[in-house]
Amino acid sequence: MQLFYNPNISNNSKEVTFDKEESRHIVKVLRMKDGDDFKITNGKGSFFNAEITNANPKGCLVKIISEEIQPPMSYQLHLAVAPTKLNDRYEWFLEKATEIGISEITPIICAHSERKTIKPDRYEKILQSAMKQSLKAYLPVLNEAVSFKDFINSEKSSEGLKCIAHCEETDKKSLKSVINKNQKITILIGPEGDFSSEEIELAKMSGYIPVTLGESRLRTETAAIVACHSVAFKNE
Repeated sequence: MQLFYNPNISNNSKEVTFDKEESRHIVKVLRMKDGDDFKITNGKGSFFNAEITNANPKGCLVKIISEEIQPPMSYQLHLAVAPTKLNDRYEWFLEKATEIGISEITPIICAHSERKTIKPDRYEKILQSAMKQSLKAYLPVLNEAVSFKDFINSEKSSEGLKCIAHCEETDKKSLKSVINKNQKITILIGPEGDFSSEEIELAKMSGYIPVTLGESRLRTETAAIVACHSVAFKNE
């Protein structure tokens, strides 16, 4: 199935025009023409069956034929992950987490972070591409990068099960032992240098449970994927 993304479609839409970049891909790269059909998602839970009515590479016009609703995940997973020193590793995490199943992502800037800036436009495109590739109808929410302290004190950090995965040799529980089905879960993943002791204490004071992801010391992006898969596996 060929799946495209257009955030401007609603259940009242009768037709939609793709932007120049997507239109060129449809007409010039895929060589689709008038009368060809495909599916579109708005990233909000809907698949739309559509037919091309004007295969214009500068603005491809399609007619909406029908709508299908994809049920949402039974759980809500929010990963707050420190940007990695090498940007491509963070992009790999974004891609794979979207394929596995994630609701929301927040880049957090920590005391030991070597990278303090992100590329939100590029990250959004990676999320969109991964959503289409994995045939999902829900686009994960990508939040602005914030400091660790600001995240801990935000409303996004106030509900559901809250965990912090760190490497300090202190009392920690296995992530798999604390998660249950159908939960709202927030998991903090630190930078290459791990969270600082002060950050760990602040998280604990805010209700975060210290967890371990296994015996191996994992890279930031690997830890994030292990956490993502652990939650998804628990909900199968």
